[in-house]
Parts: sequence; C-alpha cells; structure tokens
Amino acid sequence: MPETLDLRRLFDATLSPLLVLTPDFTIVEVNRAYLTATRTERAIVGRPIFEVFPDNPDDPTADGVANLRRSLETVVATGRTDTMPLQRYDIPTGEAGGFDEKYWSPVNAPVLDADGRVTHVIHRVEDVTEFVHARRVGREQRRVAAEAQMRAEGMEIDLFVRAREIREVNEQLRRVNAELDAAGRRLREEQQAKDRFIATLSHELRNPLAAATAATELLALDMPDGHPALSVLERQLGTLVRMSNDLLDGTRALTGRLELVRERIDVRSVVESACADIRGLFGHESRQLDVGLPAAPVVVDGDRLRLAQVLTNLLSNALKYTPPGGRTEVALRADDGRARLTVRDDGIGFDPAQAEDLFGVFMRAAPAGPDTPEGLGLGLAVARTVVELHGGRISAHSEGPGRGAAFTVLLPVVDPTAPEPPRPVAVRPARRQLSILIVEDNADLALTYRTLLQRQGHHVTAVHTGADALTATEDGLFDVVLCDLGLPDVDGYTVARTIRARPHGERVRLIAVSGFSRGTDRSRSRTAGFDAHLAKPLPLNDLVDLLERPDPA
Repeated sequence: MPETLDLRRLFDATLSPLLVLTPDFTIVEVNRAYLTATRTERAIVGRPIFEVFPDNPDDPTADGVANLRRSLETVVATGRTDTMPLQRYDIPTGEAGGFDEKYWSPVNAPVLDADGRVTHVIHRVEDVTEFVHARRVGREQRRVAAEAQMRAEGMEIDLFVRAREIREVNEQLRRVNAELDAAGRRLREEQQAKDRFIATLSHELRNPLAAATAATELLALDMPDGHPALSVLERQLGTLVRMSNDLLDGTRALTGRLELVRERIDVRSVVESACADIRGLFGHESRQLDVGLPAAPVVVDGDRLRLAQVLTNLLSNALKYTPPGGRTEVALRADDGRARLTVRDDGIGFDPAQAEDLFGVFMRAAPAGPDTPEGLGLGLAVARTVVELHGGRISAHSEGPGRGAAFTVLLPVVDPTAPEPPRPVAVRPARRQLSILIVEDNADLALTYRTLLQRQGHHVTAVHTGADALTATEDGLFDVVLCDLGLPDVDGYTVARTIRARPHGERVRLIAVSGFSRGTDRSRSRTAGFDAHLAKPLPLNDLVDLLERPDPA
C-alpha cells in the first residue's frame, strides 16, 4: 500500500510562510517558514495574532494592525480570499521592545466547512522588504541622476576647472590602485610565508616524534616480554603524532572525517583522568565537582583521546555556565548494552526548545554580552561529531532558564571478557639482506633507524649531510637510500636527482623519509626521482613492508 501522506509535515515543509487563524483571529497553527520569516517560535500558537504582532509604537503612522484586521474581517464575512496590497508591518525584535521595519505581500484565504461557513483563515505572506528597499534605492538613484544632469548643464563655464579636478581624482585612483596592488602582493607573500612556516613546523615536530617512536620500537625489540612503560610510551607518542597531524593537516572534528584510533577502553579511566585534569579549575569560587563511577568496568571500543575530549568539552561548558558555589555532577553507568555518561550542573540552564540548537556550530547557551563567557561555541558541535563517529548519541536537557542543564552521552559497550586483538610489538625479520644508506641530519633518529634495520639483518650506513650522501653513493654500493628532504646543505631533492643522473642511478631504490609530507612535497619528490615518499614518524613495520616489495621496474 502507498505510504499515507503526512499533511502536517507537508504543511511544515511548505516554503511560503503560512499562519492558520480561527475566525476570532487566534493562531492555531504555523509552519517553519513563517517562524523563520518573523523570527518567532511555536510558543505563538494559541495567542491572538494582534497580541503577537502589535503595531510599532515608535511609528505614529503605523496601520499594519488596522489593515490586516480589515482584510481578515472581510474574509470571515464574505467567505472569499482577500489579496492585500503591499503592507508595511514592523515585527518585534524581542529585545527591549524594539521593532524591525518589514514589508509584506499578504493573502488571506478562508477554509470553509460543508455548509460554507468559515472555520479558519489561512494567512500567507511573503517578505518583500528587500524589494521595497531596492525600489527605494532605485528612486533615490534616479533623483540623484536627475540632479547631476542639472548640475552638469550649469557647469559648462567651469569646464577647465572640472577637468583639472577629474585629473586629480584619476591620480588619486591610480595611487589607490597601486596601494591595492601592493597590499595584494603582501597578502600573497604572507600566504606563502604561512605555507612555508607550516611545512617547516611539520618537519621540526615530526623529526623528534619520529626519533622517539623509533626508539620505542627498539626498546620493544630488546624487551620481548614487554614493559608497562612501553605501552605508555606507545599510547602517548601516538597521541602526540595524531595531535600534530590534526594541527598540521588542518583536520577538524567538525568535518566528520576524523579517523579514530580504537582500542578496548574502560570508560571509568577516561572519566577519572579527564576529571582529574580539570578538577583544579572547579576549585575556584567554591564550585564543586562530584564524580560517580560504577564498581564494574564499562568497556567500549573507542578512541581514548577523543572520548576524553568529549568529556572535557562538557565539563568546560558546565564550568562556564555555573555560577560561583555551583555544583556539577558526572555520573557513569552501564544501561541496557550502552555506556551512559551524564554531566549535570545547576547553572543557567536553557529553554528546552533550544536543546538541539545547542549542538550547532557557533551556538552558545547564553546570548552574546559583556557577561557571556569566552568561547566560539564549537565545543558541543565537536562533542557530537566525536560521539557519532563512535556510533553513539549525545543529547541535552534543561527544565528551563536558571534550572541547570544535563548532557547525556550514550555509547555501545563491548563484552569485557572477549579477547582483544593482539597488538604486534616485535618486528618480523627481513626476508632478504639489503645494503641501505640512511641520510638523516637528526643524529638520534639516524642512529635508531640504523640499529633497527641492522637488527633486521641489513647492512646499514648512516650519514648526516647531502654532500656525504653523494660521496657515499658514487660507486653504487647501496640497494636502498633512505633520504631526508630537509638536509643542512644539499637538500634531498638534489641528492635524488644527482644519484639518478649517474650510470648506476636507475638501479638504486630511493625512498624519501621526511616531515615534509604535503601534496606538493610528494609531487616534488616524485619529479626528483624518489620511488616512494614516507612521512615521519615512520613505524618500522611499514618500512619493512616497503623494503620487501619488489624493486620498481
């Protein structure tokens, strides 16, 4: 059977602003377009229209109420549609009795019962304020043009004087254009400088991260039975790498494209660490933070860093909107196959109708003003994005202004007794021995990579400058050259081009390993002759996989 048409949804989706009135002019229904056009809310339903939309008391000539009432009375009396001429009818702004100047094109149509009696009146309007303003501007422009013509006719005697003035204006325009061109060049130079700064920052951050990551892998090889500190190092280095990538690559949670690094997590530990980090801020001005955790683990498959970010955003929100002496409660429990995390405060609260709007970008619980807490209004939008990426939901609730707020996060839980997939810490031995040259100006990183690759059975040489790399490769002794791009003398691109130009250059496998990893960097490395481009920090297993691939034809 065909799906039943939902007339209410159809009415609400209508693009024209519509209002339904009783014969005594009480509002009984309104669609979303009307609420948007008049900047009102559904609370107007049940109120007389002229109570909701009175005349502007600051306009002694206002006749919007009288004209509309006359049209509505005509429709009720005759049972026929009445199309009103264009009307000025200012609407309240909701701020200290203010009104906005508005112009409308109204049509009032009757709804008749079987006996022809009027049961309702449909009031349809179109906002034509911009059209009226444009027409007003057009008239003003025509008036100005007419006056200009009159002045021009009387200025013939001053022709030479005006010509000189025109030359001066043209000279000013040329100067302004020159200044604009100079400003444009400065902006382009600043953009290029910003790009160079980001690329350099990427390289400088990733070099020490790469060295620390490689050193951690080396420790894992030396301690096959594991060590508690290794897991901490792996987790924290992974967090630093991912945060650096978010900064340098411009990844934002709001795009919905954030990649999660999932692991088996007891949400209790996330709550404990996040609350411990922020508890000191609640101590100011006698605010109280209470945390309630269950005795049993609440395990989810999620990203520890991002889930902590969600809770931190909610706690920061509570801190902003809770007055001195206020109380915030964090509660976690398992509920019907889900982890339920609730952050509840006794702060300023909000209108329940605003609950969904709070998760919009740049939305704030309090209107802008001198006492409004600082912030861009992004925290809740980011929190919703992260929660939804985990397959969960987040919602807000308040009993009204001044009655506090509660935010609830629901996440799917997993069986804590199920075995977690093992995380490899040992690197498998290489299938073949290679002669490898490492070109890296960071001595710690060069030494660590050299040690790791030697553990794999390879013959490894390390140099720290481009000149030494060119000298070492003159006789073609190496199967593979791992080369950094940002070297202190000759850059990696020049090293690659020089090696490729030699008689034996095509037999060497060139791999760029660098903190410079933008699209333009990869394109330049391919053009210079590199076979592959790897971004720092580079996990050793990824490097081993690359070395074991067949040499390029």
